[in-house]
Amino acid sequence: MEAALQRAWQRRGPLARLLWPLSMVFATGVALRQALYRWRLLRPQRLPVPVIVVGNLVAGGAGKTPTVIAVVQRLQACGYTPGVISRGHGRRRDAAAVMAVQPTTPAVDTGDEPLLLRLRLGVPVFVGVDRVAVARASLAAHPDIDVLVSDDGLQHLRLPRAAQVVVFDERGAGNDWMLPAGPLREPLTQHPPPNTVVLYNAPQASTGWPGHVATRQLSGLIPLADWWAGHAATMPCLAELAASQAPVIAAAGVSQPERYFNMLRAAGLAITPLPLPDHHDYATLPWPVDAGDVVVTEKDAVKLRPERLAAHGASTRVWVAPLDFSVNAAFDAALQALLPPRFNPRTPDGDTTA
Repeated sequence: MEAALQRAWQRRGPLARLLWPLSMVFATGVALRQALYRWRLLRPQRLPVPVIVVGNLVAGGAGKTPTVIAVVQRLQACGYTPGVISRGHGRRRDAAAVMAVQPTTPAVDTGDEPLLLRLRLGVPVFVGVDRVAVARASLAAHPDIDVLVSDDGLQHLRLPRAAQVVVFDERGAGNDWMLPAGPLREPLTQHPPPNTVVLYNAPQASTGWPGHVATRQLSGLIPLADWWAGHAATMPCLAELAASQAPVIAAAGVSQPERYFNMLRAAGLAITPLPLPDHHDYATLPWPVDAGDVVVTEKDAVKLRPERLAAHGASTRVWVAPLDFSVNAAFDAALQALLPPRFNPRTPDGDTTA
């Protein structure tokens, strides 16, 4: 069903037209909610530090999590002390309303993407449905945080934001219709909203909005146990497996697995694709017990503890192939320009620049 909808959302065909009346109901609800905030009958809550929201205008992954990683790393390079907040998609219903994500916290309690962000970035990551409550909890626990990055939450209007990064991929806005007849969560206006930086996870812009094009690349391969230990992937490791021409199962529980498979093929790996549902839980291992080499995304790796695989006594070698985004200096400048002056990067002696 998910794949069928993704295909239908790229054109105004029979399925999209059948769903169009429902999209009008959805659009009316979105417009009413936005009007309540525009008329100030509802208001964003206040927070003592600026918030950068990274999100998609369309349903389905467009590269939001790699963008969060890139934004946090750029903020750190500029002297900020960031924290990350997220809803934690796919968490257990009985999980705590607000939770600090630790490296040892099971993904089922945090959601796979927040755990990935915690492991990759090493910064405080908090999850919960109410982003404002999550933000306040993270600031109370870590008073040194001077900027928050929200993983998703573009439509969470209670959450104040100094800036928002809207991510598009090759699909752009699809057929330009709203859910469920199209992919849009809100209308695509002629111009981006105020305080918005647009990033394209695509070779070129895929909508009429001006923006910046991200460079995406595999950062190499790393054995699963070494990835959990915090080591970095390497290109020689990837090149060695590619040169062996050994058959490799490529598993991807992401919303756009074919994009990932194509990158592995371009790197020279002879893969057998194993597409899985987005946020696949890995309750059972999806590959044969006698599989040789298996490559997974980082989003999959957070649900595959090395000790679990060792307990199965499997001879399978599981590799992790991280995906990174590179953004240019113009993107950095556009984002920093939206942050309040008093939060300008600190100088080496710890003072803030005016």
